[in-house]
Amino acid sequence: MSAAFIDETGGNPVIREVAAPIPQPGEVILRMHAAALNFADLLKARGQYQERADWPFVIGLEGAGEVVTAPENSDLHPGDRVAVLAQGSMSQMLAVPADACVKIPDSMSYQEAAGFQIAYGTSHLALTLRAGLRAGETLLVLGAAGGVGLTAVEIGHAMGARVIGVARGQDRLEVVRKAGADLLIDSATCDNLTAALREAGGVDVVYDAVGDAPGEAAFRALKPGGRYLVIGFAGGKPPALPLNHALVKNIAIHGLYWGGYGQLDPKARLDSLNQLFAMFQARQLQPVTGEVLPLAEIAKGFAMLRERSSVGKIVISL
Repeated sequence: MSAAFIDETGGNPVIREVAAPIPQPGEVILRMHAAALNFADLLKARGQYQERADWPFVIGLEGAGEVVTAPENSDLHPGDRVAVLAQGSMSQMLAVPADACVKIPDSMSYQEAAGFQIAYGTSHLALTLRAGLRAGETLLVLGAAGGVGLTAVEIGHAMGARVIGVARGQDRLEVVRKAGADLLIDSATCDNLTAALREAGGVDVVYDAVGDAPGEAAFRALKPGGRYLVIGFAGGKPPALPLNHALVKNIAIHGLYWGGYGQLDPKARLDSLNQLFAMFQARQLQPVTGEVLPLAEIAKGFAMLRERSSVGKIVISL
């Protein structure tokens, strides 16, 4: 079977043939059909992710496939279609604990399921559990055309919020509009994001997957009682937030690392996923797959991550 490895710090994925895994007690064997690339994969390859891995390692944090074998005491059976959360998902065969898998709706393709959990899970928990977004409030999404940004736009729209999407270029903004954004801002031509947001009436919740200067500019446009969600730093570094504004305006700052909820509050994470699958079945969510590439072209997918040139999730077909 084939798998994609990172051999050294900052290296590109290398595809190798390796032996199929042998399940340990409590594990299922999956025939993987697709796996998604996340910005975290790029950070992990650089040795900059909060959960470090020893080189060489198989990349990938999530994917989707078919159960080949399952433990007798599991509610999984051969042939079940599942999404999986596990390090090393960029492999044609995978051995994982049964509780790392969740059954997916019949109407969901493997490509949709591969990149569903982390992106939609991050946005749903952030907007519901952390920010408490309410219908009629204004939600700003930075990096709105990215893998997680688009999910925040969709979920915010489904929750009844007024959504402002910030992305670079009209083609990317058109995808953001179709996802449910009410107002679009082109980061390539907007000289003063804070002023533009204040002119639009200000913001109740900032969903920041970018950080750096755009994050600071968005923070300054928050209304009193606003909530700022720290999602990621695709812009290269954390924003320099003026914390005196947080004090005077009673602004709450919430970090959201979705993976950490596996230990912090696994029930909240599972409940959130079940709500998301129900929203998918009700056609409130329509995952945007930016690019589906064969495993042989995974280096191209990594380059797209570096350049932030994809719209939606990059999915690798296995």
